[in-house]
Amino acid sequence: MDSAKKENSAEGSKPSAEGIGAPAEGGRAETAEGSKPSAEGIGAEVVKIDLSLLYQGDVAKLADLDRYLEQAKRLAGEGKVVIITGQAPIWMYLKVAHALHGRARR
Repeated sequence: MDSAKKENSAEGSKPSAEGIGAPAEGGRAETAEGSKPSAEGIGAEVVKIDLSLLYQGDVAKLADLDRYLEQAKRLAGEGKVVIITGQAPIWMYLKVAHALHGRARR
């Protein structure tokens, strides 16, 4: 084990994340230019898709995935900035994001 690793493990400290994608002083992550990312600045229509509204009841079902994807594509349209939100399983977020890739602007 190299001496730097020994020192860190002996002290029980972890390497600092400061300067490596760490949040700015106020606790918010910022872009390199120092401003928060915004969809408004690119002049595109913004569409918010709440995934919890795509499925019935408390549970999204894999058997209905094709229906969810078609609804999301219809809502997203073409060339718009799409924000995916709402309570839904991670697999649904991943599948919807993948289906909208290339259709949405951002």
